[in-house]
Amino acid sequence: MTGKQVEKYIMRDLGMIPRHDCYALADAITDMAEELDQDECELMYLLLENRPIDAIHTHSYGFHTANGRHIINQLQEKYYEYESAS
Repeated sequence: MTGKQVEKYIMRDLGMIPRHDCYALADAITDMAEELDQDECELMYLLLENRPIDAIHTHSYGFHTANGRHIINQLQEKYYEYESAS
């Protein structure tokens, strides 16, 4: 996943202006996707739209599971690591 893809998704699909570093976000999502062996787009949807990923049980009755919260926290930590490195 590239920063341009993330930026395009936020602008076109969500109708918003990105407030964060799209390149750092793309790097964080790519890292987590490799670690979890999951689709990058699904992780992006989880983080940006709170869309559930059924295969890894991120939500239960519309709320985050412990696993879902852990994944989101890991994505955020990776994002801040990449953001501070640039």
